[in-house]
Amino acid sequence: MIDIDQLLDHAIKETENVNLNEEFLLKDLFKGYEWNRIPHKDRLLLGILFLRYVENNKTFITPFKKTSSKQQIYTKARRNRYGV
Repeated sequence: MIDIDQLLDHAIKETENVNLNEEFLLKDLFKGYEWNRIPHKDRLLLGILFLRYVENNKTFITPFKKTSSKQQIYTKARRNRYGV
């Protein structure tokens, strides 16, 4: 059984490995086989929770734009949108 909170914690922790000004998708924060083992409905929920986390916390991760397949692209900046 998938624990969505553990997956969210993993994704948040993995953002530490993203370089400044680097664009990434949520799935980039997981190994390919790990991402593929997450059921589609849980991936959608994880995407919603990750976006909500980024928008509601003072992180250096910013929603940037969407791909043609509607996947959210994020970027890591030196300063967050609150100027910190």
